[in-house]
Amino acid sequence: MSDDAGIVIVGAGECGARAALGLRENGYAHPITLIGDEAHLPYERPPLSKQVLLAATTPQAPAVLSEIVLSERMIRHIGGTSVSAIDADRKQVTLSGGRALPYHKLLLTTGAVPRRLPNVPASRRILYLRTINDALALRPWISADMHVAVLGGGFIGLEVAASARSRGARVTVIESQERILKRGVPESIAAAITSLHRRNDVVVKCGVTVGDIDANEQCVSISLSDGPKVTADVLVVGIGAQPLTELAAQAGIAVDNGIAVNEHLETSVADIYAAGDCCSFPHPLYGGRRLRLEAWRNAQDQGILAAANLAGAARSYDAVPYFWSDQFDHTLQIAGLVDEGHTVVRRDLSDGAFILFHLDLSQRLVAASGVGPGNRIAKDMKLSEMLIAKRIMPPIEALAADTNLKSLLPRAA
Repeated sequence: MSDDAGIVIVGAGECGARAALGLRENGYAHPITLIGDEAHLPYERPPLSKQVLLAATTPQAPAVLSEIVLSERMIRHIGGTSVSAIDADRKQVTLSGGRALPYHKLLLTTGAVPRRLPNVPASRRILYLRTINDALALRPWISADMHVAVLGGGFIGLEVAASARSRGARVTVIESQERILKRGVPESIAAAITSLHRRNDVVVKCGVTVGDIDANEQCVSISLSDGPKVTADVLVVGIGAQPLTELAAQAGIAVDNGIAVNEHLETSVADIYAAGDCCSFPHPLYGGRRLRLEAWRNAQDQGILAAANLAGAARSYDAVPYFWSDQFDHTLQIAGLVDEGHTVVRRDLSDGAFILFHLDLSQRLVAASGVGPGNRIAKDMKLSEMLIAKRIMPPIEALAADTNLKSLLPRAA
């Protein structure tokens, strides 16, 4: 297939949109087609659990690409359409309406979808949050006269809980693990976030097993192992996400906790790349450990890198994993992989904020995690990210003290 067939991007979220823009910025002059199953223009997802829920009036989807930009950059956007098949031999994709679309190279940015409760019938009182339509459907349920139950104490569940409580709703968070934020967040930071929610009158119930979930026209009730049922107006389910890999698997593309790619984001099939939430990749900072990251920063960075490589570069993805979450007036941030650390050094800041530095057995800084009000931790977390990227082995006493982290970075030659 010639270059004239262009590049087709399947998935019109943050990652796909950044890739489309990046292709033009890298001088790619052939056709670009961006296909998404939502009718909306590509939009940002992080605001869905925060600003979109908190807005005083009905908000618009926070767009990544406007019609004007699409036109100026000559990017063809096909919305409200899914891709049903990939024919790697013929180098074409089949759209949900049956039409075949050729490609010279293909990028899969299919993302992930919320994990669903098994054996629980659909109900207007049981909601998930992934799309702008999901957020708009949730907004009427988080007013002052409502009781919102949240199943899952991860980032999404806690952000929804904070937004609902900020709008005056009663909120109960239910987490089956012994604490919230069990995956990838240190216990002391999880404890600080738990305390923050309880100070704001959120009921946080951890270490409980969920039994039957029953929804009717009046309420939804959740049976728990620790006693009485929780009866609420709505149940928001945030129990993780699963990557959309079926399309790739059906085309014979290797899957390993996501669409498996190499350091250049190339899949096992020639001229097909994958990026964002849907893919797993080896990370050079952690010995080639294969990761799959569900994070806005990763989606953006991989979209940009995929664009460069699709346009002819051969760059390796080595960005430091980065996560953040805004809840009430606090921000939680994590740079790197906490579970790679063996030694933890704490630095206390003002206003109750603190940062944890995580070092491996060689004393190399492999992660930093922090929590605090407003932007109190932002500067030190940015510097920590730079230290991690440079594989710095900082003195423990310098991390614990008030040493300016910038002084630990190597001087420019």
